Amino acid sequence: MSLVRILSRLLVFREPEEPRYAFTAGREDRPRERGPGADAAGDKTNKLREGRRVDNLLEQDRPLSTSLDENERLLREIFRLPENKDLVLRPFAVGTEPPRRALLVFMDGPTDKTVQNLAILQPLMLLAGLRLERDLEGEGPVPGTGDETARKELLRRLRETLLPGNEVTMTDTFRDMASEVLAGNTVLFVDGLDSALSVETKGWATRGVGTPQVEAVIRGPHEAFTEQVRINVTLVRKILRRSSLVTDFVKVGQMSAYQCAVLYLDDIANPDLVAEVRRRLESIQADYVNESGLLEQFIEDSTTGLAPQVLATERPDRVAAGLVEGRVVILLDGNPWALIVPTTFFSMMHAAEDAYARWPFGSFARLVRYVGLALALLLPGSYIALVTYHQEFIPTDLLLAFTGAREQVPFPSVVEVLLMEIAFELIREAGIRIPGTVGTTLGIVGALILGQAAVAANIVSPILIVIVALTALGSFAIPNYPFSLSVRTLRFAYIALASFLGLFGIMVGLFVHLALLARLTSFGVPYFAPVAPVTLGAPDHLWRSPVWEQERRPDYVDPLRRRRQPRVSRGWVRAKKKDDERPGGR
Repeated sequence: MSLVRILSRLLVFREPEEPRYAFTAGREDRPRERGPGADAAGDKTNKLREGRRVDNLLEQDRPLSTSLDENERLLREIFRLPENKDLVLRPFAVGTEPPRRALLVFMDGPTDKTVQNLAILQPLMLLAGLRLERDLEGEGPVPGTGDETARKELLRRLRETLLPGNEVTMTDTFRDMASEVLAGNTVLFVDGLDSALSVETKGWATRGVGTPQVEAVIRGPHEAFTEQVRINVTLVRKILRRSSLVTDFVKVGQMSAYQCAVLYLDDIANPDLVAEVRRRLESIQADYVNESGLLEQFIEDSTTGLAPQVLATERPDRVAAGLVEGRVVILLDGNPWALIVPTTFFSMMHAAEDAYARWPFGSFARLVRYVGLALALLLPGSYIALVTYHQEFIPTDLLLAFTGAREQVPFPSVVEVLLMEIAFELIREAGIRIPGTVGTTLGIVGALILGQAAVAANIVSPILIVIVALTALGSFAIPNYPFSLSVRTLRFAYIALASFLGLFGIMVGLFVHLALLARLTSFGVPYFAPVAPVTLGAPDHLWRSPVWEQERRPDYVDPLRRRRQPRVSRGWVRAKKKDDERPGGR
């Protein structure tokens, strides 16, 4: 009977039920007063209306009131008191004669209580009478709050003589006040004043500067970014001690605004590039952007690109190198990765350690990476094409070895390749998700046991284990993780093309792939620059040139200063030649 009832409900036509909410165009949805859920619907609508009213209050830049009671009432409405237990309202009296009512507003947790007690409460409650009631350099006693001039004078004296905090700013609207409180600062309200004072009391729990986890090097700095944007800016400034290094802050996100720092060298970076970066950041209309990967997707030129168009790095030294070349760096608060724009295909294949090794060894390391890129992208597809369609390309002895190894395998080559590739991707993903050394052990043991068991069971041939291992090593040789993800995904497209069209399909896919990459741009810069189109600049893209020959900055970023060092940067060579040219010189 239950099966019949289910079928009747699915197949028999029924009149649609009347909706709970009656919709009127241009007005809010109103719940109908019917049924037992009417009270709950009414509470929900009231909450929605209250939230919209508060949002309008913040969006309209409502100014602060001179009445402390009115400001406190609106504060309770904005921060949802008494339901919200994080916000603290601390009423007290400023120690003047007569005392003045005041109110401290701060978040419990992100605020440093020690700084708050010593830099705000103690001076205002204990020292205000000593400092304000006496004449300050002939300025007269503390003024009242009867007119605008008197209010400004009182606010100035509070700010300049009684608040020893290192950063004290004035806020005039509820929106600025809410931003300061949510940032971990303490806001001071005084009765009779239509402005509030924000004192820096941030005390967030932070992680210390550690070592790079993804871009580790043997020779070079071992410092990595943290989750605090101010610490990250400090790490960059420790390397680039230059007055032209500009840090501009842009808030990203509507519901939870995150501080986004834009760094550039004002005397090198192209102003149009800086303006474009700032324009894209300010135009983001999203509720929540808390990670650099999300921010990258909002600002990249092509959302359907086959490769990342923004270079992500966790190393301050690489950020400094990008700034010196005329690029722009984006740091997001709460994220230990920096975004460097614009970027190119060759930047994705560069590693931080290339610059710290002598140029022959740096060039050899890059050659190995390009070989790894070719293996990770084309090796499985090429194996399928040769075994299935182009056996005449394989030497006879090697072909006999392939045939003998695959004699007991019941599947075609494309099926066994897909089985092993998917199995390896599962092992890699599982190794990432399992924390600690267990993940590494799982990857090694899982790959060995799975490969050996598959060969012993005649599911795959032994040669395929070698192919899959070389493919994995090639993908690990790619230094940029987002670019490695792109290569790993496109590898399956080349496997499909090889299974249908052989080497011809691989060539067609490679041609289309290169054409699509050539169409990509990163903030207007061609993805294959400076090779396609050919431009001038430092010979540091395909191979690593000697550092004394890198005289010019990359011209595809159009920097204000083209040359970064003179034609003869090794001055001791010139001095040595002059000494040798002197009479009697050795």
